[in-house]
Amino acid sequence: MPLYMPRVGRSPIVILCMMLACSRAAFALGDSSYVETIPSRGAFPIVQNKTAAEIILDTNDFPCVLIASGNLRTDISRVTGVDPRLPSGEPNKDAMPILIGTLGRSEWIDRLVRERKMDVSPIAGKWESWVTQVVPGPFPGIARALVICGSDKRGTIFGIYDLSENIGVSPWYFWTDVPPKHHDELFVKAGKYVHGPPAVKYRGIFLNDEAPDLTGWAKEKFGGYNHAFYTNIFELLLRLKANYLWPAMWDNGFGEDDPLNAKLADDYGIVMGTSHVEPMMRADKEWGRAGFTAKEWNFQTHSNELKAFWREGVERNRDYEKIITIAMRGKIDTPMSQTANIGLLEEIIDAQRKIISGVMHTNAAAVPQLWALYKEVQEYYEKGMRVPDDVTLLWCDDNWGDIRRLPPPSDRGRSGGAGIYYHFDYVGGPRNYKWINSVQNAKTWEQMELAYHYGADRIWIVNVGHLQHVTFPTEFFLTLAWDPKKWTADRVSTFGEMWASREFGEEFAPQIADVMSRYTKLSARRKPELLSPETYSLVNYNEADRVLADWMKLAADAKDIYLKLPSDERDAFYETVLYPVQASEIVNELYIDVAKNRLYASQGRPVANDYATMAGSLFHADAELSDYYNQVLADGKWDHMMDQTHIGYTGWQQPPTNIMPAVTDIEVPETAKLGVAVEGSKQVWPGPSEEAVLPAFDKFNQPTRYIDVFNKGKAPMTVTIQASAPWILTSKAEGFGMASRFAVTINWKDAPEGITNGFVKVCDETNVVFVRVPVFNPRKPSSESIKGFVETGGYVSIEAEHFTRNVRSHSVRWDIIPDLGRTLSSMGIFPVTASSVTPPKDSPHLEYRMFLFDSGKLNVETILSPTLNFVSGRGLRFALSFDGQPPQIVTAVPADYTAGDGNHDWEDTVANSARTIKTPFSLSKPGEHTLKVWMVDPGIVLQKIVVDCGGLKPSYLGPPESFYR
Repeated sequence: MPLYMPRVGRSPIVILCMMLACSRAAFALGDSSYVETIPSRGAFPIVQNKTAAEIILDTNDFPCVLIASGNLRTDISRVTGVDPRLPSGEPNKDAMPILIGTLGRSEWIDRLVRERKMDVSPIAGKWESWVTQVVPGPFPGIARALVICGSDKRGTIFGIYDLSENIGVSPWYFWTDVPPKHHDELFVKAGKYVHGPPAVKYRGIFLNDEAPDLTGWAKEKFGGYNHAFYTNIFELLLRLKANYLWPAMWDNGFGEDDPLNAKLADDYGIVMGTSHVEPMMRADKEWGRAGFTAKEWNFQTHSNELKAFWREGVERNRDYEKIITIAMRGKIDTPMSQTANIGLLEEIIDAQRKIISGVMHTNAAAVPQLWALYKEVQEYYEKGMRVPDDVTLLWCDDNWGDIRRLPPPSDRGRSGGAGIYYHFDYVGGPRNYKWINSVQNAKTWEQMELAYHYGADRIWIVNVGHLQHVTFPTEFFLTLAWDPKKWTADRVSTFGEMWASREFGEEFAPQIADVMSRYTKLSARRKPELLSPETYSLVNYNEADRVLADWMKLAADAKDIYLKLPSDERDAFYETVLYPVQASEIVNELYIDVAKNRLYASQGRPVANDYATMAGSLFHADAELSDYYNQVLADGKWDHMMDQTHIGYTGWQQPPTNIMPAVTDIEVPETAKLGVAVEGSKQVWPGPSEEAVLPAFDKFNQPTRYIDVFNKGKAPMTVTIQASAPWILTSKAEGFGMASRFAVTINWKDAPEGITNGFVKVCDETNVVFVRVPVFNPRKPSSESIKGFVETGGYVSIEAEHFTRNVRSHSVRWDIIPDLGRTLSSMGIFPVTASSVTPPKDSPHLEYRMFLFDSGKLNVETILSPTLNFVSGRGLRFALSFDGQPPQIVTAVPADYTAGDGNHDWEDTVANSARTIKTPFSLSKPGEHTLKVWMVDPGIVLQKIVVDCGGLKPSYLGPPESFYR
C-alpha cells in the first residue's frame, strides 16, 4: 500500500516492528462494561466450555426484535466461534438461556413480570428503554437466565445490540472493518443494568451529497440504493442506538428505487423521513419520474397534481413508522418564491394535513410531522407564520455547524417540540466540503449543548454525506443525543479514548485518541477544500512551516501506530485514522509547496523549480492514496468510496477532476548571482532600496530568526556571512551549495541592555548585503518579574484559557471548552441559558494581565468561534475594558444578522472557522495593564486574543502565543 511518509529528505523509510496483540475494551461508549471473560460470582455464561447459551424468543415479538436477535447469534459466533441455538419452543431444562423480549409482546417476559421474577417498573411505559439482568430461577428447572427486556421494540433492539457491543462487536464492524477480538468464553456479571430513555427522541442521519462516493460504491456493490444496501444502514443505526433516517436523495427515490426499502425499514424498526426539501414522504426525483417533468413544482398552478403526488406518498407509507416532512420549498433545494408568501405556505400545509388525516384515518395531530426551518424558510417563521403545535419545528444550522436559531421560550411548550438539522458535509457556498472528516467533536458538543438546553430535543439529524468519511463524529453526535448530560466539555476527549479503545484496544487508545484530536483540530481550522497557496503565511511567524510541521508529525505518529497494530486491525485504522491524516498532510504540503514555488520564483530562486517538482509528486501521491483506498484496501471492498475531488477549487462547486495548482518554472542563468531573503519579507537583496531587517529579537521569547542565502545562477559562488557582534550567533559561517538557511540567535547573557541594532553581513565576490538585527533587551521588567503576558514584536498574543483571573457572577461563569478552536482551546459561558447582562454588574469576566512598553492607540483582536445569533431578537455581544475603564460593549453578531450565501462576513467566518473582531483602545501610559473580557450574551466562545500595539503582521492563525508567566 502507498504508506505515504512526510518529507524527510525525500527518502523512503523502512520500519521494522513487532506485532503487538492488544486487548480491546468491550462496552458501549460512556458506560461501564458488564461483560467479562473470566466468570465472577453469579455471572451468566454466554459461552463457556465451547457451549453457548440458547437464545429464547417469542415469535410473536416484533420482526425487528427477531432480526436483531439473529444478529446477536452471529455476533456471539464472531467473537467466540461458537453458534448459539435459536430454539422455537421452550428452553431446554437445566439450560441457562438468554431470554429476549418486549413488554406486552413476549409471553416469556410478561410471565416473568407476572410472577414477580423481574421488576420492570424502571422502564415500563418509557421510550426506547431496556433492562439487561441476570435473573436467578426464572422458570422451573432453569437455574438462571440473562434477560434483555425492552419497554418497546427499539428498547429491546438496543438492549440486544448493547450486549453485542459489550462482547466486542463494534457497531462499525461492516462500515470500517473493525474485527471482533476473539474470546473463548463470555460472561455477564450478575446484576441489573437499566438504560434509557434517551434525551432526544429521534436521532438519525441524512445520506445527502452522496455522489460520487457512496453512489458509485452502492451501484457497484449492490446495484444501487436498494434493500440490500439499506440493510447495512439500518443495522448500523440500531447498533448506534439511533432510530431515524433520511435516505439518499440526489438522484434517488427510497420508495421507488426498491419497493422492499420501506417495508424493510419498518421491519428493522427504523423511523423513516424525507429531507427538508421533500414533503409528504416523496423523494424530490419522484416528481419527474411520475410524469410531471414538464409541470412546474408550483402549488399555485398545479395544486391538484401536487396533492395527488403527496397523497400517494402517504398512502405508500401508511402502515410504517415515519415522520412526515410538511410545507414546501422550491425544486432542487431552492426557495419557493422570492419573498415569504405566508398565505400560500399556510394553504399548502392545510392541504397536506388534510391528506394525512384522510389517508391515516386519524387526526393529523396523531401523526408525527416536522417543518424544517431551513435557509429562507426560517424567514416565514420570523415573519409570524406558525404551524399546529403538534408539528416539530426542525431548526437548522448554517450548513457549517453553526446553529442559526433555537426555540424561544414561547415555543418550548409545544407538543411537537423542536429539533435540529445539522451538517458534517455540505454542497454549497462558500465552498463544498465533502471529501474527508473536518469536524471537531468539541464544536459539535458546544453547538448541540446550546440546542439541548434551549429545548431542541425532539429530533437530532445530521447530514453525513457519504458516511464512511465521518464515522467518528457521527457516533459522537448520536451518542451525545442519547444522554447529553453525560458528556460535559471535559469529557469530549474521553469519548475519543473510549472509541479508540473499543475499536483498536487499550494499549494504543491514548495515542490514537490524541491523533484524532490533533487531526480534527488541524483539518477543522481550514477545511481541505478551502485551502489555497495563500492560506498560510510563508514570511510571518513561520506560519506555513509550523502548520506543515504539525501535519508531518501527525502523519508520522499515525503511521507509527499503524505499523504496531495487529494486521487484522490495520484496514480499520487506515479507513478511520491513517488515510484522512496522510491525505490531509499531502494536500496541506502540496499547497504550501506551491506557495513556496510561486514566492521563490518571484525572487529568482532556482529552488522554485524543485518545489514545482515536489508539488507535482504530492499531487500524484494524493491520487495514489485514493486509488489504494478504492481498489486495494480490504480487497477492493470500498471501490469508489474515495472518488470525491478535492484539489483545485476555484468557486463553491467542486472541480470535475482534481486540478494541479499552477506552478512556475524559471530559467536559471549560467552566471552566479547572490540572493538574500529574510524572515518577515518577500523582498530579495541586493536590489530593493529599503533595508533588509529581521523581525525583532526580544529577551522574553528569545526567538530564532532566519536568513535565506541563495545563488540565482548555475555557476559556483562563494558566500561569507559575518555578524557585527559576538552576541549575534549564526548557524553557519561560510560556504554552501545552491541555497542555505542560516539561523540567527542572540546570546542573551552578553547582549547589551536596551534597544540595540546589530548586523549580519552577507557577501560574495561582488555584492554585500547588510541585514539589520534589532534586539530588544530592556532592563525592566525582568522575565522573572512578569505577571501575565508581555508585549513583544508590537503585539501580545493570548490563548483564551491562559487567563490571569476568572471571576464568576453568582452561578454564571466562563469555563474552558478543551480542544475547541484553531490553536489551543476556548472559553465559553455557562450555563448556556444564562440571561444577558450589562457589565460590570452581574457579569462574569476573564482578566488577562500584560506589560506594554508604549502608550497610545492599540487594537484588541478577539478571535471567536463562528456562533450565530441563535436567540431571536438578540445578537451576540461581549464587552472589553482595560484596567478601570468602563466596559466597552462589542457586537460580534447583530440581532438581524442573516447567515447564508451573499453575506461576505458569514462566508469569511465559516471559511476561516473563526470570527475576528477588532476593538480600538487608547492607553495613557506604558507598563502593567489588565484586559478584561466581560460576558454580555451567552453563546460567545472566545478562542484567542491579540493585542495589536502596531506590530501585528498578516497571518491566518495569528502570531504564536506571547511569553507569559
